[in-house]
Amino acid sequence: MNGSRIAAVGHYQPAKVLTNEDLAGLVDTSDEWIRSRVGIRTRHIAGPDEPVDELAAHAAAKALAAAGLTPGDIDLVLVATSTAVDRSPNMAARVSARLGIPGPAAMDVNVVCAGFTHALATADHTVRAGAATRALVIGADKMSEVTDWSDRTTCVLVGDGAGAAVVEACPDGTRPGISPVLWGSLPEMGHAVRIEGQPARFAQQGQSVYRWATTQLPPLARKACERAGLGPEDLAAVVLHQANLRIIEPLAQKIGAVNAVVARDVTESGNTSAASIPLAFSKLVERGEISTGDPVLLFGFGGNLSYAGQVVRCP
Repeated sequence: MNGSRIAAVGHYQPAKVLTNEDLAGLVDTSDEWIRSRVGIRTRHIAGPDEPVDELAAHAAAKALAAAGLTPGDIDLVLVATSTAVDRSPNMAARVSARLGIPGPAAMDVNVVCAGFTHALATADHTVRAGAATRALVIGADKMSEVTDWSDRTTCVLVGDGAGAAVVEACPDGTRPGISPVLWGSLPEMGHAVRIEGQPARFAQQGQSVYRWATTQLPPLARKACERAGLGPEDLAAVVLHQANLRIIEPLAQKIGAVNAVVARDVTESGNTSAASIPLAFSKLVERGEISTGDPVLLFGFGGNLSYAGQVVRCP
């Protein structure tokens, strides 16, 4: 099999912007406190009439348009999310209905912050196996809906949004555009990042996550590069889960991607969970910071203390 590639990407964020100064009016915090600890300046917050599937559908529609495709060209829809309110219909089915995609296989993937890279690998495997022709892979989360806005340790982190990619088979004679995934988890440490309870609320052990991400993940990210037949120095860009600038910057440095653009979308979008990687990746493409064919490391990590990463070629 020739493998698959990303044909196009797209992203969407709600119009409402919540600044650090706005948060200072809600909890005991300040712009300086937030920037110094997590590097975030602003985040986008969806309204009560903007459900997760609407965010996802907007991003997916942009990716379809960028690929020059119609909803009828898609036969697999994967939505990575951990903030679906209802159990059924699932988010993928809701998005398919919004876009008018006829008869797709439609599945949700809940691996929290590593959800998009897990879903992307699943789409790659499915297309390689011939079980799908073209897939829509979407990361979408409405973290504001599972946040305690009186808790300054978590409410300063989160934002809402969605990012999407169209995945299709590579033409004959071309190299794969999505390299083999490296993925895994530490189930015994799953309590370090949680969205649980009634009503569901986001909570985490920040220091545990920071130590794990900055010490255990760099060799895993380098191994993902090896699976693509590349060294970190060959990367044009690194798009890590946008959790915290104090995690992203040392992690990118330890990976050794000395020539790469490092996505820092967390500063303006906050932590959007499964949306963070496709959102940041799509913005790099839109701004022309990376070019068609450039190798880009996507590496998701966090919830469940799960991780998944692969090198992709820029559409």
